[in-house]
Amino acid sequence: MDVRFLGGAREVGRSAILVDDSLLLDFGLLTGTPMQTPVDTPDPDAVVVSHGHLDHAGAVPALLSGKARPPVHWTPPTRELALTLARDTLKLHGGTLQCPFTETDVQRLTQVSETHGYREPFEAAGYEVTLFDAGHIPGSAHVLIDDGETRFLYTGDFHVDSQRLVPGTTARPDADVVLCESTYYGVEHDPRAEVERRFVERVEETLWEGGTVVVPAFAIGRTQEMLLVCDAHDVPCYVDGMGKDVTRMLGHHPGFVRDADALQRATSHARFVTGRDGQRKRICEQKAAIVTTSGMLSGGPAMTYVPEVAPNPTNLVAMTGYQVEGTPGRELLETGSAEFDGRRLPVSARVEQYDFSAHADEAGVREFLDAYRDSEVLVNHGDDCERFAADLRDDGYDASAPAVGDVVSL
Repeated sequence: MDVRFLGGAREVGRSAILVDDSLLLDFGLLTGTPMQTPVDTPDPDAVVVSHGHLDHAGAVPALLSGKARPPVHWTPPTRELALTLARDTLKLHGGTLQCPFTETDVQRLTQVSETHGYREPFEAAGYEVTLFDAGHIPGSAHVLIDDGETRFLYTGDFHVDSQRLVPGTTARPDADVVLCESTYYGVEHDPRAEVERRFVERVEETLWEGGTVVVPAFAIGRTQEMLLVCDAHDVPCYVDGMGKDVTRMLGHHPGFVRDADALQRATSHARFVTGRDGQRKRICEQKAAIVTTSGMLSGGPAMTYVPEVAPNPTNLVAMTGYQVEGTPGRELLETGSAEFDGRRLPVSARVEQYDFSAHADEAGVREFLDAYRDSEVLVNHGDDCERFAADLRDDGYDASAPAVGDVVSL
């Protein structure tokens, strides 16, 4: 079994792994200007997508721009999320070099889609493939590939601790080789309950003082997590951006969330913003939390809300996710100002970051890998893959960190 790395190796973004030039695992985009696609667009016999985030599923429609029509395998939520992302990318960048596919490609994707539940083996490109719950977002999966000789496990993104939205992964299928994400190597997450307590206390304090809280959040996973947090603590909240559609959609897949009833309650208690007739500016004058895309302030309704609350130091901008270097969100955290609609804006409102990560930290990754001490470990999806692989080797693992373009024979 030969594994070729087309993206996501020694980097976070544009994940794409090609097995024997036949089976493609993920085909994502790397956020930035311009967005980057994997280094090659292959012609696989089949595709398996681990989960519905832009860096893993964002470029999948581009695989259908030629004559090939490979089947695309995923869980039902991942299918819906990937299509939502594709339509949003078309809305934002359609017809430009930023968008690697067309509306026709997205239509073709609906025709080749094949959905599967967890632990239900299926055939793809001649391999037996099984998906296991990865505990990252609804529908996220570890992908186990078996060619009769080698069992290859692609972890995708995963979390071992439970979130309000999804339970942590407990799956540890037998594997000869494990390709493991390392996004938070070198990082220790604070206990989720402690992060949530600090977040709620600061939000309640801000509202009591008469301020407004803007909560930039990723549309997929993080928005729903923050709605659940707000509902659990009776924090009044609005939801805006693509997260509205994702929240409604996840309500149709109750088997892929931790507590479908809790999500339904949180959804019914949140106020969904239409964005009409200056509604967003009026909301900024109310004492409430506004959960809105984009999570890195690179677009979406957040580009209206943050400038509106910026002048008042009583207000709060609560960042809830990782901020990629070069994004306005990262700039705002580091400098207290950022560029909005082409102009630099100083932000007097408090700007704070809360670690609601849906990834395992280093201890969580090591806990997962403890089941694979006798397996070969390949490290990817991280900023410091080589050092993590070296640390694993020091601990007795057979570990390495391939680079983009590398081919590894298993």
